[in-house]
Amino acid sequence: MLTHLDSQGRASMVDVTDKAVTQREAVAEALVRMQPQTLALIVSGGHPKGDVFAVARIAGIQAAKKTFELIPLCHPLLLTSIKVELQALGEDAVRIEARCKLAGQTGVEMEALTAASVAALTIYDMCKAVDRGMTIEGVRVLEKSGGRSGHYRVGEDE
Repeated sequence: MLTHLDSQGRASMVDVTDKAVTQREAVAEALVRMQPQTLALIVSGGHPKGDVFAVARIAGIQAAKKTFELIPLCHPLLLTSIKVELQALGEDAVRIEARCKLAGQTGVEMEALTAASVAALTIYDMCKAVDRGMTIEGVRVLEKSGGRSGHYRVGEDE
């Protein structure tokens, strides 16, 4: 059984020594809501701090690689692929999708969630001077595959 508690009930990292190495992938998303003029500024490329999507993409990738340093009890993982995609939704939102992959003994959900979250926070940071009312919403795992628990996709198991 996997648990973050040891035999004395103390928090500990899960021992994955005996788990099989499998191809694992996770996809997470986040949504940043903002004023229409803020999104127009980002999309036009006219933001005074530069290309918001490019900076957020890099921040998300870097964050995924450092998840084990940010989240207690996460395993340090050698990710083989990290993709962070950003797209304008309507006139007042940005959707972020982060996809992480590896061949390993534990899943990559936390890495995908961290990538999406940090990309969203980066957008907030870069745009807060022009829009303090932005919100970050809907941070969640959309899909995961590999490992003992099998495949999961939002909407299929709910």
